[in-house]
Amino acid sequence: MTEGPYLDGQLLIAMPGMSDQRFDRSVIYMCAHSEQGAMGIIINKTTPMMSFGELLSQLDLAEEDTLSPPDELMQMPVLFGGPVEQGRGFVLHTSDYFTTDSSLPVSQTIALTATVDILRAMAKGKGPHRAVLALGYAGWAPGQLENEIQRNGWLTCPADEDLLFGLDFNDRYNAALRKLKIDPAMLSSDSGHA
Repeated sequence: MTEGPYLDGQLLIAMPGMSDQRFDRSVIYMCAHSEQGAMGIIINKTTPMMSFGELLSQLDLAEEDTLSPPDELMQMPVLFGGPVEQGRGFVLHTSDYFTTDSSLPVSQTIALTATVDILRAMAKGKGPHRAVLALGYAGWAPGQLENEIQRNGWLTCPADEDLLFGLDFNDRYNAALRKLKIDPAMLSSDSGHA
């Protein structure tokens, strides 16, 4: 985890005036942020009609004899992680599952893995304790995210496991705002500086 002004392990919450509709009411878990740019996963929007089981089928993993995932896992929705590389899968998960060559530590308790091995491990019951699956990610060029935050496009707040993994996807936006003690009904799409 980095020290300083970077947002690794934090949440970005889209303000009502967000001009990019792909991010309307989005909550993004920041996986990497440095002077080279930023990358995060939208954690509150699902991909229409896509589940863990359907993803296994598309990747030709569903027929592997060694896999016998529980129904609950097979029904787990796949998230719309963001508009970049929408065909690429990511698993945001607790760090109890970690492979040195393919997992990126984001915080002390959260990691990101983007290989098919984690899907196999999950299907065998050997994956992380808690996880969300996503297709695509949100990415920013150097200085772009900082500029958007300065223009009141985003709020930031600390992340926690319950918000990442425990709440219904539809409740995460309001829950993130409540972490900042903000009533969602009081937010305005108008912005300004005093």
